[in-house]
Amino acid sequence: MAARSVLSIQYLTFSKRAYSSKVDKNVAFLGLGNMGKYMAANLVKQGFVVRGYDPSAAALAEAAKTGVTGASSIAAAVDGVDAVVSILPSNKVVLDAYLGKDGVVARAPKGALLIDSSTVDPNVPKEIEPVAIKNGVGFIDAPVSGGTMGAQNATLAFMAGGSKENFERSLPMLKAMGAKHFHCGQSGAGQVAKLTNNMLMGITGMATAECMNMGIKMGLDPQVLLDVLNNSSARSWSTEVYCPVPGLVPTAPSSRNYDGGFKNELMVKDLELASGMALGIRSPIPLGAVATQLYRIAQSRGYGQKDFSFIFQLLQEESKQ
Repeated sequence: MAARSVLSIQYLTFSKRAYSSKVDKNVAFLGLGNMGKYMAANLVKQGFVVRGYDPSAAALAEAAKTGVTGASSIAAAVDGVDAVVSILPSNKVVLDAYLGKDGVVARAPKGALLIDSSTVDPNVPKEIEPVAIKNGVGFIDAPVSGGTMGAQNATLAFMAGGSKENFERSLPMLKAMGAKHFHCGQSGAGQVAKLTNNMLMGITGMATAECMNMGIKMGLDPQVLLDVLNNSSARSWSTEVYCPVPGLVPTAPSSRNYDGGFKNELMVKDLELASGMALGIRSPIPLGAVATQLYRIAQSRGYGQKDFSFIFQLLQEESKQ
């Protein structure tokens, strides 16, 4: 019995060492949209060999300009890689990509590490992780905050859920794409943190647009008003970095016709996910509910592809009536 126990311990120690000491240099990247194209490019800049997949031929062509090798399918992208990073648009797309017949879990090499940076329901990573473990691959959910500017400048914040070992193994890749990295707990914890963050972002963005519209309509100079807010107790990320009024913060989407930012339709998706999470635990979200409805109105009026700060324009239109 003792000899058998020693052999078991040696086997487990060897397995852990072989799994965790591997240098991950060959990376598959799934999803090369507004965020993913920059994240993949930053991996290339830091010396990773990146093979990318996106159903959009235009996205693949653009990524190729930054050194990402295109793949014809998910299976082709993950063939022989050390790690997989993904950032995809919805629960269904993530589940299909990971658990489909020719998906990531089925086709990734044994010992690979899977990192999903999509924003999805916390139950999605909880569904993927046990299947990944059964197939001999590691998995963490690591959604991001920081928007397209953060993705472009490699200043994203990652919120990870999963084992501490897998989180630590992911750090070289996360550090290539972002400036801050938090281990939030077990599988799904990263999604809880991200949805909480995005609900607050949606609420503060709505409040900033509402109050700036009011002050401007009362005759205040927009720049003076913004200067006051940024030097007073109302200062926030929405006033300093993401001002919804065009022309005041040159790098904000509002100064680029509300293009190239965090799409309103994605804000609606995240708020609906957060609302569902809150409902499941009976956590009151009166402001979150109002924000969800307001961004839904913007989407229903055809502004889903615009940045969520377009809500300022919607409020301006309403105030003119």
